Amino acid sequence: MRILVAPDKFAGTLTAIEAAEAIATGWRRRAPDDEVDLAPMADGGPGFVEVLHAALGGSLLATSVRGPFVDPVPGAVLVVDDTAYVESAQACGLHLTGAERPEEASTYGVGELVGAAIDAGATRVVVGLGGSGTNDGGAGLLAALGARGDRPLDAGVAGLSGITTVDLGPARDRVAGVELVAASDVDNPLTGLFGATKVFGPQKGVTEERLPAVDAILEELAVATDRRTALAKGAGAAGGLGFALLALGATRQPGIELVADAVRLAERATATDLVITGEGAFDFSSRGGKVPYGVATMAAEALRPCIVLAGQVLVGSREMRALGVESAYSLVELVGEERAFADPAAALADLAERVAQTWSPRSVGE
Repeated sequence: MRILVAPDKFAGTLTAIEAAEAIATGWRRRAPDDEVDLAPMADGGPGFVEVLHAALGGSLLATSVRGPFVDPVPGAVLVVDDTAYVESAQACGLHLTGAERPEEASTYGVGELVGAAIDAGATRVVVGLGGSGTNDGGAGLLAALGARGDRPLDAGVAGLSGITTVDLGPARDRVAGVELVAASDVDNPLTGLFGATKVFGPQKGVTEERLPAVDAILEELAVATDRRTALAKGAGAAGGLGFALLALGATRQPGIELVADAVRLAERATATDLVITGEGAFDFSSRGGKVPYGVATMAAEALRPCIVLAGQVLVGSREMRALGVESAYSLVELVGEERAFADPAAALADLAERVAQTWSPRSVGE
């Protein structure tokens, strides 16, 4: 058999590259004659730059930028010819905030990463959006690129309260002549019932009682900046980073689509017999532009079956079929939660070995 292994990261335990290698290790133990092709994936969130670097090559420009709470954090911009790739989570990720002080967290460092990409000579800058711990409408990014307002733009959403004017001119000058791309599968607007705050704020630590007030502040930012853009699909991505980039003239491209093109996923799926994907928690939200749904969709287009190996499987068979997945297998169910977190690579390899016994006709002992 020819197997294509295309997982996302297992958040908090394994990168996409580590997960792919663990699945391959286990599969080969059971079916050593199978051909295993590794295509680690990302959707614009954590791992975006690492996965693209593995697929495209290019050079990594190491830098240090302001983190969500001012303290510096390391970052890296991937430069491939005239295109630079930026991973916003490096500067404002949820792993940096710990879902604490969400109203103080700023995206200023993301703007610094974009600036570093421009200074490196890039004429196209792709910004991966996902996994953010911020909810400032991208005001910090705008500030880092030169925008000014009558309230501080770099102090998180709390600093924006009462804002009435924003001058985007200097920021637009900074990105003049550069094609900006917002890589995100989120299509939420900036504000409202389906906006950044109401939908994603709680997972970043915004309390239930603060949701209306925080959403109102972002509405003030929208009125002061570009109300029409605030309503656009993707404006609510990464706590409003999508809004800031769109306001600077960016176009939006689904992150999973961009990465799939980079790794030639459709072509490789056609040349295989079985596609394996995975993530930390496989649930129905996976349909919202996450890697497993994107991979399963491309497998279906290639008329190939797709299965999922996940930390936890939280969907039933009917929902699984709706996502285009033949079967899903749970790491926690096989080895228990303690081992799944204590030794995730070995546990995932064990799960892959078990799954190979079912799916590979050439598995050892068959």
